[in-house]
This record gives sequence, C-alpha cells and structure tokens, in this order.
Amino acid sequence: MRTHILNNRFLTISAALLAASGACAQDQAAGYPAKTIRIIVPFPPGGGNDIMGRTLAAKMTERLGKQTIVENRPGADGIIGSDVVAKSAADGYTLLIVSVSYAMNAALHKLPFDPVKSFAPVSQIGLGPSVLAVTPSLPVSSVKQLIALAKARPGQLHYASSGIGGVNHFSAELFKLATQTDIVHVPYKGGGLSMIDVMAGQVEVLFNALVSSLTHIRSGKLKPLGVGGLKRSPVLPGIPTIAETVPGYEAAVWWGMLAPAGTPPAIVAKLNIEIAAILRDPQMVKRLESEAAEVVLTSPEGFGKFVGDEVAKWIKVANAAGIKGL
Repeated sequence: MRTHILNNRFLTISAALLAASGACAQDQAAGYPAKTIRIIVPFPPGGGNDIMGRTLAAKMTERLGKQTIVENRPGADGIIGSDVVAKSAADGYTLLIVSVSYAMNAALHKLPFDPVKSFAPVSQIGLGPSVLAVTPSLPVSSVKQLIALAKARPGQLHYASSGIGGVNHFSAELFKLATQTDIVHVPYKGGGLSMIDVMAGQVEVLFNALVSSLTHIRSGKLKPLGVGGLKRSPVLPGIPTIAETVPGYEAAVWWGMLAPAGTPPAIVAKLNIEIAAILRDPQMVKRLESEAAEVVLTSPEGFGKFVGDEVAKWIKVANAAGIKGL
C-alpha cells in the first residue's frame, strides 16, 4: 500500500512538472517569432537549396509577421553552413535548408557535428526523383533489358555522373549493388558535361536528377528507362519506377528544414504547422513542380526518421561501393 501511495505521489509530481514544462514551452511559442529569422543555405545562390530557401523565406515573412531572411554560407559540400546552424542558439531563429547531399556528406566526410543528433527536424519540404536514362542508340528500352545487357557485358558499359561523391554517383552505385551489375563510372565536372557525352553516345548510361534531364528526354536526345522514386512521376507518367524492376530501389532529390538540437518542441511544432500551410499554397506546389518535384508534408518526428534512414542508407552504399570523400 505504501509503495502504491508513493508511486501515485510520484506520478502526481511528474504530471505537475510536465504540465509546467508544457506551459513554459507554449509560452515560448506564443511569443515566437519576436525578431528576424535566418534560414541558412549552405550553398551559393542560385541552386535548388537556395531557390527553396528563398521561396520559403518570403512566405514565412508573410505568415509570421516578422522578417525571414536567407543567408548563404557555402563551402565544403554544405558542411560549413550546416555547422553554423548546429552551433547556433536553439531558439528557432536560425534554421537550415538541407537536401539529399546532407545525408551523403556523412558517408564522405568526418563531420564537425552529428547529422542526426545535432539538429531538431522541422519538416520535409519536397521530393523529386532521379532518372535512369541511356543514349538513344543503346539497344535497350527497359530497366530489365539494361540489367540483362550489363550482365552479358560486365565492365563494358559506362555511366556518367556529375562527379565523385555526387548524388548521381551514389544513385548509380546503389543501382549496381541492388542489381549486382558491373557498370563503369565515368565522373565529369558537372552534370551538364555528363549529359552531353551520353547524348552523343560517348557514354551509354546516365543517372541524373529528373528536372535536369527532362528537356533532353522530351527532345529524344536521352532515352528514359526508369525514375528513382517509389511512385511514377507525373511529368513522365509512362515511365515506370526503377523499383518496379528492382524492388526497394529509391534515389531521389529531397529538401527539408532543420533547427539546432534543443530547439523548444513548441517552436518546432509551430514552424512545422506554418511550413505545412505554405506547402499547401498553389504557388509553392507550382514552384516544386518546376523542379519536377512534389510537396511532402511530414511531422518533425517523421522527417527525423527519414533523415536518419537516409544517412544510414548512403553510408552503407559508400562503404559497399568504396566511395570516399576527396
């Protein structure tokens, strides 16, 4: 009986403390924001992360009634800007735009922060598939046929990428591991150069972001075989997913927002709600569609799990394929 009474007393005290803590967190969110919010983009102006950050910043300024600005902090494959946020005050006034390369950095570099534990997930923003395409003269018209050709000619087919350790490199190596094929990597200094040689027939295979390849696919200069998302892309509805032939394969470009670890949950929740409202705006939907991408609405917890899974996935691919940072 005495134990039961003590347990009840403990539960009562705990409930009171949790209620007080919750009230405090709500108070913090109620006055938020009280000053300018910074969104750190860890890359130079003009790229996908920058465009996404600036679009969000403009909408957040409108909705929250306080200025939201974008600050570009490029360098070291996005690590410098990410580290700035990891070491910032956990008060909701410094946020970070991340993309799939953020998860891949953990496989390539010794980071000055933990990519999962050093940040509080806020929300995923969008998702755009990669595409597997080939030079038009290659005698294949499906992922299944490409796999068969690669197995019949091990080491004789080549794939072009935008460079060692890039998204396209990882996407291709994931495909090779999943299909047990030997396709030789030919790295270029940029995605544009890699596409030129595939279109010209100098290299047979290309893994690339769909948005970058779409014009050349529509003109017939690239032959698409499959998209890297788990569902077909509305911009290429007749092209199957790679996963329809290679179960579980997924390689996509994604964007999301993080805050420093320790940011009050009520502030994170408020940001998540505001971002969800922004993502439902037809203008934002159109903005993502222009990147051959779609809006993704997630809870902070859901996005946190997604980031953790992505980090683990690409580390595994890097280790298996021998991808190393430069």
